[in-house]
Amino acid sequence: MTKWAVIYSSVTGNTRQIAEAIAEKAGDADIFRVQDAPQDLAVYDVVAIGYWLRLGQPDPLTLKYLAGVRGAKVVFFQTHGTSPTSEHAITSFARAGYHLGEGCEILGTFGCQGKINPAMLEKRKHAGPDDPHGGPKSAERWKLAASHPDAQDIADAQDFVERMEHKLILRERFLAKKAAKLAALQKKE
Repeated sequence: MTKWAVIYSSVTGNTRQIAEAIAEKAGDADIFRVQDAPQDLAVYDVVAIGYWLRLGQPDPLTLKYLAGVRGAKVVFFQTHGTSPTSEHAITSFARAGYHLGEGCEILGTFGCQGKINPAMLEKRKHAGPDDPHGGPKSAERWKLAASHPDAQDIADAQDFVERMEHKLILRERFLAKKAAKLAALQKKE
């Protein structure tokens, strides 16, 4: 069985909900708030790191933590007020990856909408015309985000765990075949 570390940062509870769903589905999982997470992750087969977005990247606590993650198989999960397929959401996964320490492998990513912090919403209601977070389109997005994460998001997060577990099995089979071929070639020489 695969052992997971599920590490998250959450202000409104969105990312915590997804972290709990991932840990529940993974079964053999330890769950930590990012500020309480261990730096030595060697006992874990998969390290799931979840965060909320700030300025198009993981929140500051998560950014600080990512630099110390080394030699791990990592999955990222994030919650945000925009569409999971938006350029903003997708680019933030890359920015998270840039901050990882040496020797990490990113196995996959999962994102879903989440409620926006009420204090941030109040601030954005008064955004000027040049602010990309203001205006009628943003108000529509905020309204949609307010109902997330929902039951489908939780189910999708748990399905993500199954897909990552399957990916690990396929990866191990591939590496075993590759090693066997290499051994056969070396034996012939």
